[in-house]
Amino acid sequence: MARQTRLPQPLPFAQQVAVFTRLAEANPMPETELQFVNPFTLVVAVALSAQATDAGVNKATRALFAKADTPQKMLDLGLDGVTEHIKTIGLFRQKAKNVIALSRILVEDFGGEVPDSRAALMSLPGVGRKTANVVLNCAFGHPGQAVDTHIFRVGNRTRIAPGRDVEEVERAIEDNVPARFQQHAHHWLILHGRYICVARKPRCPDCIINDLCPYEEKTV
Repeated sequence: MARQTRLPQPLPFAQQVAVFTRLAEANPMPETELQFVNPFTLVVAVALSAQATDAGVNKATRALFAKADTPQKMLDLGLDGVTEHIKTIGLFRQKAKNVIALSRILVEDFGGEVPDSRAALMSLPGVGRKTANVVLNCAFGHPGQAVDTHIFRVGNRTRIAPGRDVEEVERAIEDNVPARFQQHAHHWLILHGRYICVARKPRCPDCIINDLCPYEEKTV
């Protein structure tokens, strides 16, 4: 049996408080960069964002949501109509099928309403744990931690939330980030990873938590 790599210890509580205090002061009310008008359009937008940029999804969904902002309207638009609107997004054919399928399930099984349950959300085609957590957080105000590649990188580099996979990082955020920062933690971390703690040549000189971060390969 292969031996598992031992994870480093997460940042101590006092440093976690200092990190998130600074992130909160810099951006008190962070929000998802995906554009949506209600929980249903958020589900669709997040499902479409897999292997695509938020900007690309927003460009495609602007016209789509103007025509179909409820599950029934999406069904009325039909597979061909959805496909035509999102054809600029990667994997658009399968994603269009998922949008129609999840819309049908929402109409038939949930009365046209988006459920505020992770298990129920994950029963929808094209909706995984990350998508469900985004919806729970952004649409219903639950402190769900949607871990993507940015958060996985930041969590491990900074030791805010070390983990070998996204679920370990999710649990580490829940276990180690102070409760008062849980609601917005994943937004702060994803934005930090997207614009400052980037994969190649992280912008360490511009980082507001530089002195609190133990990452050994900092840029100068």
